[in-house]
Amino acid sequence: MGGRSEASSKSAEWLTTMWLEILVTLVVVVMSVRFWYMYTSGHCTSTTSMAGKTVIITGSTAGIGKETARDLLRRSARVIIACRNLEKGCKVAGELQSDGDARGEVVVRRLDTSDLSSVRNFAKEVLETEKAIHVLINNAGIYGMGKRQVTADGLELTMATNHFGHFLLTNLLLGRLKESGPSRIINVSSLGHIFAPKFDLNDLAINNDYNPNNAYTTSKLCNLLFTRELADKMAGTGVTVNSLHPGIVRTEIFDSMNLSFGTFLTHILLAVASKDAVSGAQTSIHLAVSEEVEGMTGRYFGDCKEVSTSDVALRKDLATGLWEASVKAVGLKKDEIHY
Repeated sequence: MGGRSEASSKSAEWLTTMWLEILVTLVVVVMSVRFWYMYTSGHCTSTTSMAGKTVIITGSTAGIGKETARDLLRRSARVIIACRNLEKGCKVAGELQSDGDARGEVVVRRLDTSDLSSVRNFAKEVLETEKAIHVLINNAGIYGMGKRQVTADGLELTMATNHFGHFLLTNLLLGRLKESGPSRIINVSSLGHIFAPKFDLNDLAINNDYNPNNAYTTSKLCNLLFTRELADKMAGTGVTVNSLHPGIVRTEIFDSMNLSFGTFLTHILLAVASKDAVSGAQTSIHLAVSEEVEGMTGRYFGDCKEVSTSDVALRKDLATGLWEASVKAVGLKKDEIHY
């Protein structure tokens, strides 16, 4: 009996040691992957001052939008924080302004890109108060909702927030951007666009086969198609339009994801290989300030360098078709057209 007990004890010790070794190995692998991902991430090296420049950033009270605003304020820009929650926006503005390195000015204005009336009100206020707009960063975004939701304008919520609202906002401000040239428009997209299902211009409300991932990836593909078409329309005007993938960034956008096996895997991925918000903001900052991209338009960037998109994102017919469908969806009026 004593021999069996001793054998069982040794077996338990061996199992404990084995699992500890596995755990340590996993921790080392995770930390190594995370270090490699952070080390190879692009970083904006430009020292350009933004003094005298006015920048609008949508969705800038958290995540990469907030860190983009922080950086541009340090470069002496006048930054307009466009946000849904004014109370939160004012709190963030105070935080950014109190940053010892902040040399610019921050303004807070309400904007809900999922609400077309809010977009029009925001644009009206900006055009009444800002003589120039030098950079527009369309950054606000949400992940698809667990259950399909429709806005008061009859648009699917994810598409409204991530595409249609920014489409309308950009068009409403386009005249001022042209007057302020050279100026830059930056659309925050995602590598996720490559996973978008078959693109159907007749189903931009995503009535067919709705699921959160389809809604999100389709909206991100729309960001790229919008960028391409707008770049063509702005050729020779002094307004450049580019899009970007910020990287895998652990921000509030993932907090709205419903519990599922896919969500579980996503959070594991975030824990292993993700950037913090500062690193995630680098490509947005690069496109806003770098001399390297002066005059470049219709391109897609990741880690502060040009990268390739899916073949679908390059299709001119889809870009033009999306533009025409978006004009109808947002009810763009003749006096709101500046292209």
